[in-house]
Amino acid sequence: MTQDLTTTAADGASAPPAGLPSGRFASRETFIQLVRDALATAAREGWGEIVVSDANFHDWPLGERAVAESLQAWAKTGRRFTMLAGSYDDVIRRHARFVRWRGTWDHIITCRRAGSADPLDIPSVLWSPQWVMHRLDPERSVGVTGSEPDRRVLVRETLNDWLHGKSAPGFPASTLGL
Repeated sequence: MTQDLTTTAADGASAPPAGLPSGRFASRETFIQLVRDALATAAREGWGEIVVSDANFHDWPLGERAVAESLQAWAKTGRRFTMLAGSYDDVIRRHARFVRWRGTWDHIITCRRAGSADPLDIPSVLWSPQWVMHRLDPERSVGVTGSEPDRRVLVRETLNDWLHGKSAPGFPASTLGL
């Protein structure tokens, strides 16, 4: 029951940012490349806000050099990066470059943890005011992307519900000992 959701500006929807697709995707490799491309586009176009959400970020390319470079180029005062996870254990274990970047840019980053939630319920999303990628089936890396206003608003409302009602602060930039 999957349908192709590809649209164009001629259909009355917003055109996706340069280089980012609109429509279905159906593989882990495509998902990983979409994350890379979205963060590179965010840096190039100066997106003001990015929200990422996943149960554990296990299969996200956050530890890759290219992704760390894109995030570094994107990060500036006044920008906001929000992250939601059920657990940050895989992030700490698998994505050392991201963890270092997170420590440096703590002042623009908010991390939330939904530890008691079923991992299958936590949305797997990369959201920005310009474009969204929503992995509907994280196990098979099947999802949709697009810049249509309705899609972006719906996903943001879902994320807001998680960020403000179903999660608590998590993943501190550093741990202070006594």
